Amino acid sequence: MKKTTAKSRLQREPLGPELVAEGLRRLFRSMDFVSRHPALEKEGAEGERFAEIYQQLGLAWEFLARQCGHWDGFRKARGGRAKCAICGKFEDAPEAPVLWPNPGKKRIGKRSVPDSDVTFGNKKTATLIDDAIDFHGAKLGVTVQNAYYTKLLGKMDITIAADRMVRLSEDGVECRLDEHLIGVRLAPRKKSQAPLRAAFPWDLSRARLKRFPVLLESDEDGKFAGVTIFKPTRGKAARKKPAQR
Repeated sequence: MKKTTAKSRLQREPLGPELVAEGLRRLFRSMDFVSRHPALEKEGAEGERFAEIYQQLGLAWEFLARQCGHWDGFRKARGGRAKCAICGKFEDAPEAPVLWPNPGKKRIGKRSVPDSDVTFGNKKTATLIDDAIDFHGAKLGVTVQNAYYTKLLGKMDITIAADRMVRLSEDGVECRLDEHLIGVRLAPRKKSQAPLRAAFPWDLSRARLKRFPVLLESDEDGKFAGVTIFKPTRGKAARKKPAQR
């Protein structure tokens, strides 16, 4: 049986809380050493090399900080701002958490939902997230927006409800998830096509439809095009009014 060493396990396993914290402690000590080196006070190639080393250590700090889960929480620092005791990140500072380990789970961004009861004047100011990724051939898009006003036929104002919309497309099949609906379509509908027709299964009674809220969709020729499922009703968390944007 092959004996595994601590070094071989570290090369194989992802960075955990202990390794991230220890790596940051060593990194901060190295940055303090470089920043206080006498060569930085003088002109010349040696000082430039130390300055470059410090910048490279700063990149390593950013990488490790993105892997920090802020496990010990945030504490008040000078100036009243809350600061992570492990990685040094301020709680109110913007963060783009992109972790891309070779094996295992990938994480891009954080889950976001509509956060305001205010109806905004247009879609641009109401949009919180509108992002997409092509991942190994599968296309994933996420749009999160607060309620906003828009024009119907260029005249009448209508309100578009706040929503979180997720779209996953693969090989002509599109899966859609909204706050109230789950849908699967065999092919995304084109703008030139007529709207799909939808109907409840005819052989289910009203009593059963309440427990089986499914709409079957078809195109103009009566061909099956998809299915829509109504999500169970859930209580909504209170939404706070955002700062002026």
